[in-house]
Amino acid sequence: MLAEPSGEFDNFVRMSNSDFEFLIQKVSPVVAKQDTDWREAIPVKIRLALTLRYLATGDSFRSLHYLFKISSQLISRIVPEVCLALNEALKDFVKIPTTTEEWLSKAERFKFPHCLGAMDGKHVTIQPPPHSGTEYYNYKRTFSIVLLAIVDYDYCFMFAEIGAQGRISDGGVFNQSSISKKNSENSINLPPPSSLPGCDIDLPYVFLCDGAFSLTKNLMKPFPGRHQLNSPERVFNQKLSQSRVVVENTFGVLSNKFRVFKTAMPFHPVKCSIITMTCVLLHNFLRKSRTSRPLYAPPGTFDTYNDSGELIRAGNWRNCSNTSFLPLQNQPRRSTNDAIQIRQAFMHYFYNNIE
Repeated sequence: MLAEPSGEFDNFVRMSNSDFEFLIQKVSPVVAKQDTDWREAIPVKIRLALTLRYLATGDSFRSLHYLFKISSQLISRIVPEVCLALNEALKDFVKIPTTTEEWLSKAERFKFPHCLGAMDGKHVTIQPPPHSGTEYYNYKRTFSIVLLAIVDYDYCFMFAEIGAQGRISDGGVFNQSSISKKNSENSINLPPPSSLPGCDIDLPYVFLCDGAFSLTKNLMKPFPGRHQLNSPERVFNQKLSQSRVVVENTFGVLSNKFRVFKTAMPFHPVKCSIITMTCVLLHNFLRKSRTSRPLYAPPGTFDTYNDSGELIRAGNWRNCSNTSFLPLQNQPRRSTNDAIQIRQAFMHYFYNNIE
């Protein structure tokens, strides 16, 4: 396939040949095996191609056995091993800002003022772990681990944390995350609150989320329920949705390009977390690659909006949206008075500046 000019290999592993060779160099020191007197070791390029093909298709090990002529038992060992090596090689491709200036550069590209990123969480379906009881049993009556992520304006992950048990309440997933703990300790250097044009109070910088999260001074979610057309609440929800849709698009593309998410992963939850993080890192790697970006996310992949925020064309990923990703469950939560006042201030700002 590499020798053919058809480009089939690029689609086979979801990346360009140059990026494939780059990854070979990165993982070789970790996954390369020595030949013995009894048999020759499986080459690194075969191990990497096998792993990338599994992530791209989610095929059973038996199906991959027929394709690569490697036993199913060995495939089940190769995939986590290569994924662990990829995680170490690509770990810098998902990096949360650490300075105020870096946060402000992210906020400049969102149409929602003071928006630092869009946050969402998904249940990643796994096969029932042995002797785990209801530890990973979620509200949809399946077994899962939770992927919590923050996405920037360019559909890239800034933060991803994986592995929370599916039984944990959706609010607890964020409260137990490292980003929540760092925020409470004021160690992630968020920009200080500042005023908006026509607003007489200082408003904090926020992450946009949906109803599954609690409303806080740094987490902004829509007003619940239905609202009349052009009402202040409706206008606010529309503005929030127009910027938060980047995380919906990112998860949609991730699950369609890496179809391992379309079935329950047949690994222990720890290995499922490693595999999920590999897909997240590869997503950013391919989005930022000059040669693989057009292959991974060609024009039309994401939703297209006009300057006023109206949807012009739905992204191509929506045509194949079947996925084992499950959304976090929306639950009513009591909010602090400060958070309510901040949302009200954003609402009045948008309503008073309707174009």
